[in-house]
Amino acid sequence: MKTKLATETWQETYQAKKTSAESAIQYIQSGDRIYIHSHAACPVSLISALTARAADLSRVKIIHLMTLGEAPHAASEYQNSFRVNALFIGANVRLAVNEGRADYTPAFLSEIPGMIRADLIPVDVCLVQLSPPDKHGYCSLGPSVDCTPAAIEKARLVIAEINEQMPRTHGASFIHIDRVDHVVMVDRPLGEPKKIEPGLVELAIGRNVASLVEDGATLQLGIGKIPDAVLASLHDKKNLGIHSEMFSDGVVDLLESGVINNSRKTIFPGKSAVSFVIGSKRLYDFIDANPLIEFQPCDVINNPSLISQNYKMTSINSALQVDITGQVSAGSIGTNLYSGFGGQADFVRGASRSPGGKTIIALASTARGDSTSRVVTLLTQGSGVVTTRGDVHYVVTEYGIAQLYGKNMRERAQAMIEIAHPAFREALRAEAQTIPWLRD
Repeated sequence: MKTKLATETWQETYQAKKTSAESAIQYIQSGDRIYIHSHAACPVSLISALTARAADLSRVKIIHLMTLGEAPHAASEYQNSFRVNALFIGANVRLAVNEGRADYTPAFLSEIPGMIRADLIPVDVCLVQLSPPDKHGYCSLGPSVDCTPAAIEKARLVIAEINEQMPRTHGASFIHIDRVDHVVMVDRPLGEPKKIEPGLVELAIGRNVASLVEDGATLQLGIGKIPDAVLASLHDKKNLGIHSEMFSDGVVDLLESGVINNSRKTIFPGKSAVSFVIGSKRLYDFIDANPLIEFQPCDVINNPSLISQNYKMTSINSALQVDITGQVSAGSIGTNLYSGFGGQADFVRGASRSPGGKTIIALASTARGDSTSRVVTLLTQGSGVVTTRGDVHYVVTEYGIAQLYGKNMRERAQAMIEIAHPAFREALRAEAQTIPWLRD
């Protein structure tokens, strides 16, 4: 890294750092451990240039949370050059992980920055996407703060795309250009996930979940058809707040209508607190220079002790399977790894200790065209438990709400079977009778 002269201004060093993606990537060495900026902030041109150098590199470890778009570095033809270590498994690396060509590190999102700082997850190089610097030389991490500040702190080399279309976000989202070693200029839209409108099942789930949300509650929710359906059912609520690892476009409607005003929150009062967002250009425009959206790293946003201090903290999460005693599998089905811990456990633990808090697991009752029940007597062998039966307050499907908190095992089984798809209820009852401590 070039040493800055005392007489040089940041503007002068900034100009000197500008280069092409191909030239910047030449500074990466075999054996390096590279952290890639996540979600919509994924630095596409740097990844492309890195992949193009595959023949020159070996034993390079690539670390990231979920990233939008393609992941060419995870292709089978590059497995001798790169090995991905996913901290959360996205669709673009799922095949590589399940074929054994990539790794997955199970970890609570709240703890990943600490693991990076402690060199449990070592980082040598950080590839990021930033906004242009302001008049003071500060760039913004835009829509994805999450674990990136810790990775920048530890890296010996920081290579940044400076994107003219990157929003500037408020909070702990800033990095001075002096911390960046090489700059690649780009001008392109941020990544947007494919939006799928909620169907009748998701809308029914959304209404059921919304019935549990009280006025004045602080919400955590995610992205997808069920969170969108929940948000669409909250327009008659009052004084809601947001403290969530992420949110998407549906939150914007409620902020603009005043349903979400963050007036009852304890932590970051008056602001929607978040670690990253994923959505459309409308969302990215909304967060740009918006002081009402507070971005913080995930060791702050996902800290259960902070989450628990919010008034009526209500966590709303999804699952792949839930057994009839309330064990939640959200990251895998059997030995097939699907996603990861994410922030579910962080928010479930925090919300369950909040004054008036609630933990809600929402899922469709069936999968695979109604051929498989997601409510099961026993989780599929090999499935990992993300949230324990002791942490769950409510499980919601399109058929109703099972209140589990304080219930014994037989009572839980009865409540869960009632919200299963009708086609599977008799089989679930029969299976429950084979387990002594579930028998009527």
